[in-house]
Amino acid sequence: MPTTILAIESSCDDTSAAVIRDGILLSNVTASQKVHEMYGGVVPELASRAHQQNIVPVVDAALKNAGVTKEELSAIAVTLGPGLMGSLLVGVSFAKGLAVSLGIPLIEANHLQGHILAHFIHTEGEPANDPPYPFLCLLVSGGNSQIVKVTAYNRMEILGQTIDDAAGEAIDKCSKVMGLGYPGGPIIDRLAREGNPKAFHFAKPNIPEMNYSFSGLKTSFLYFLRDKIKENPQFIEENKCDLAASLEATIVDILMKKLKIAVKETGITHVALSGGVSANTGLRQAFKNMEKSGRWKIYIPKFSYTTDNAAMIAITGYYKFLDGEYCPLSKPAYSRTIL
Repeated sequence: MPTTILAIESSCDDTSAAVIRDGILLSNVTASQKVHEMYGGVVPELASRAHQQNIVPVVDAALKNAGVTKEELSAIAVTLGPGLMGSLLVGVSFAKGLAVSLGIPLIEANHLQGHILAHFIHTEGEPANDPPYPFLCLLVSGGNSQIVKVTAYNRMEILGQTIDDAAGEAIDKCSKVMGLGYPGGPIIDRLAREGNPKAFHFAKPNIPEMNYSFSGLKTSFLYFLRDKIKENPQFIEENKCDLAASLEATIVDILMKKLKIAVKETGITHVALSGGVSANTGLRQAFKNMEKSGRWKIYIPKFSYTTDNAAMIAITGYYKFLDGEYCPLSKPAYSRTIL
């Protein structure tokens, strides 16, 4: 019989469900939450309520789009963490209840592991471009910035990570300071395409080894704007494209500098990019430039697999199902973890 898995992702503010059969993705449905935009960031209580409203229709749509009934499911994979506890509990509770009612296994997926394994998502008729083991992965999102050495789907070693803010968090906060709105990533990316990345220079951290820090950049950006606005109240409006381009260039440079160290120290030249910030045009171009130089073989996911989605949970669940790695119903969701 075919192995058919329903996957559920609800770690933050996107409710997503996907169906995978024998390693081939059949559907991937995501409901985003616009309610957080007016607050400039995700409000956990509002996110939980929205997940409760979205979970049933999203799962129903994923099954219908895949042409699969719930009776055909072999297992249910769900993100147990890390993430917002209230949001996680909605997806985990639903997944556990459905698994019990159908008498099928529950499979735990780690959200960060899922982002990395997004490179192994296959759809019918599309050529595969899986990174070979071992490979390095730069995982960058709103809450995480990590360099990970991947030797198998279930063997991952963090070589470096942020000691404070993540890259995506810094972008969002700088966008908010500029009055550009939330989420800041797409806005900064769009404006940066029209600006000069060398127009302004911002402080870069001096953090040992392969770890990251973005809190200093965020603070220096804030003080820079404060001083400029004192001189010219219209400074942001007149220079928003150059500000966005310079901010993006600084963050990309910080990320790539440590990643180059990781490549040199490990000797691994197959390098992947994942997480929400992997949608950033400047970061993608920096990866492509390294490949053009002949030094790296790069792997960049489709845009639809960069942000939080259930397809990455589905492929994680599929691999674990093949190994018989099931999750006890008693295991709780968790807000923080490492790979």
